[in-house]
Amino acid sequence: MKFITHPLIRPDSIEEREYQLAIAMKALEGNTMVVLPTGLGKTAIALLVAASRLHHTGGRILVLAPTKPLVEQHMRFFRDHLVFPDSEGHAHACGMFTGETPPDERKEGWITSRLVFATPQVIKNDLIAGRYDLKDVTLLVVDECHRAVGSYAYVFIAQRYMASADHPLLLAITASPGGERERVEEVSRNLGIQVVETRTESDPDVRPYVHEKEIQYITVDLTAPLEEALKILHETIDIRLRGLQKMNYTVPSREKLSMKALTGLNLQIQERIRARDRSAYEAASLYAEIMKLRHAVALVESQGSVALKRYLEKLAQDGAAAKGSKASRRLAADPRFRHLLQKAKVWTEEHHPKLGIAVSLVKAQLAAYPESRCIVFATYRDTVQLLTEALRAEGIAAERFIGQATKDMDKGLTQKKQLEILNRFREGLVKVLIATSVGEEGLDVPSTDLVVFFEAVPSEIRSIQRKGRTGRTGAGKIIVLVTKGTSDEIYRYVSATKERAMLHEIKSMGRKATQTLIADAAQKSITSYMGGGPAITVDDREASSRVVEVLSELGASIQLKRMSEGDYAIGDRILVERKTATDFMNTLVERDLFGQLTKLSVAAPRPVLIVEGKDLFSVRNIHPNAIRGVIAAITVDMGIPVIFTSDEGETAQMLFILARREGNPSEGGKMHPHKSYRSIKEQQEYIVSSFPGIGLKNARLLLEHFGSIKELIDASAEDLMEVKGIGEKIAEQFFELARKPY
Repeated sequence: MKFITHPLIRPDSIEEREYQLAIAMKALEGNTMVVLPTGLGKTAIALLVAASRLHHTGGRILVLAPTKPLVEQHMRFFRDHLVFPDSEGHAHACGMFTGETPPDERKEGWITSRLVFATPQVIKNDLIAGRYDLKDVTLLVVDECHRAVGSYAYVFIAQRYMASADHPLLLAITASPGGERERVEEVSRNLGIQVVETRTESDPDVRPYVHEKEIQYITVDLTAPLEEALKILHETIDIRLRGLQKMNYTVPSREKLSMKALTGLNLQIQERIRARDRSAYEAASLYAEIMKLRHAVALVESQGSVALKRYLEKLAQDGAAAKGSKASRRLAADPRFRHLLQKAKVWTEEHHPKLGIAVSLVKAQLAAYPESRCIVFATYRDTVQLLTEALRAEGIAAERFIGQATKDMDKGLTQKKQLEILNRFREGLVKVLIATSVGEEGLDVPSTDLVVFFEAVPSEIRSIQRKGRTGRTGAGKIIVLVTKGTSDEIYRYVSATKERAMLHEIKSMGRKATQTLIADAAQKSITSYMGGGPAITVDDREASSRVVEVLSELGASIQLKRMSEGDYAIGDRILVERKTATDFMNTLVERDLFGQLTKLSVAAPRPVLIVEGKDLFSVRNIHPNAIRGVIAAITVDMGIPVIFTSDEGETAQMLFILARREGNPSEGGKMHPHKSYRSIKEQQEYIVSSFPGIGLKNARLLLEHFGSIKELIDASAEDLMEVKGIGEKIAEQFFELARKPY
């Protein structure tokens, strides 16, 4: 075996593969998207490009990945294979930035690290807050780059990088960018991609490194009770679809009722609500019923009678409750639903037949090959739990691998716990992972021999990623369980069709320059992003919004911190609460809007409410005059101005104008809108900064010079003027105000 020889790569550590070298050399010429099947070394290509940039261009390398386990995995790989001492013989530092890394540590780590591995949201937050810039980053690696669509943080970072770096180069890597040309083009446009480099497992230079993958489909029959339940549910859905058709909605057949089709149906309904069509509210209820029934269908197809019975009983209880939703009440009154519920009460407690098959497959694999590792993918957490319990009952070391979010009573896994489970899996202490979609991206588990799809998935991206979990270092087996007569059969063929379309699309784009908005644009000066404009304090929970991105692009000096009241603070007077039209109406009906605004008015002299969106009067079934009365009460009775904006961009423009009018210099951000403080020092700064013309910067200088508030108050105007930044006018104003009787 031949190995890569490079001054910055550890000897005999990276196998020399022709296709990896060819792609890496191409990637050094311009912004490149690399599409390569999982297990063929996308990270090794990134390392080759990084080593070349460090050796020839210097600067800093930034590697982004969507989750902490992936970030940690990349850092471990680079540390194991890169050797690049500085001029004094010391190894260059690597830094890992995730949401668990405090902002001050990230700021310091950026200074001391030549390689930074991070999740994208923290980098976006730090750029917006001005903690550092990307000026000296000579390579930006974007892993799982198919995520770079919409408002995902990759988009903002790539645009900022291409506009501000001295020597920018971007490398985007993925196993599956998507089958639709529009999506691939959007990713390319958002990342400034100029070249697409792709290989498939059938390419001559790749074939020697590809291990055989056996794909097998096992058809599963539903039990008689589940078949009957499915029939009743389908009939109940069909009745509601026909009802919508009679109301002149464009409705797909039940067989084609995808989430995309449902989204289109919902848009039709919302459009009619905005047009004051009162019948649209009945249509909205029918839509909600269809969504509940589709979930019941999914339970039949994937989990069995136990889960279905539990869900039907929950719907019935909601329908009988005084505060139950209209959709639940209508369903609970439907004779077909009541008939199904009665049947469910006498069902024997049985799980989906797939459960036993999946357990048997894993048992057989481990019996034949005791050192094997297996992954079973399932859509629902309940299924994951059932599979885990069933495998453990057979004496098999199995672990759940799910996301961080807590759903109902099911607590998610922290990223730390995810990493611990992955490490035990690699070491063989855990033989089987039962994973939701969180296990699809980037798991570095080279010895996985069996992958089981508990159900087929319609997404070509997810399907390719799941299949990539096996066959990395030896032959692998993929088994897809398909329930006869269900959406599994449809998804099986949809996924295969999309995969073929994606491979065709990517091949047609390979090695062709792609027109992009970023690559062709003139590079902006780094000073555009140094935050020299007016200062705005932003609640850190707003950091992911497009509002903050636009504010940063406008040049605002942004400070991110947790605020007790409001979302945006401007100077020591203005405190802004931002609500979308939907949030405004939901808070009015379901929560205490007036109580929230009362706290806002107490927290600042000039509270402001921004309501964002064009559909305020169509969000809820409330008479427009009632809504106008609420706005009048907020404006006149509470004295809080209400500003309406159409979207996030217009909200940002309004905030920027407010800040500029307030004359708030970037270094003088004030803290008066905040009601809680962590130290005596902050309280002292708060008091002194409230004097006219002082602000936070001058308050700190004055306190450092005089040592205490008492010494400061006792100082003469001449003494005050000795402090840098305090002129005669401010000194006299401070001196006189401190001594005037109340």
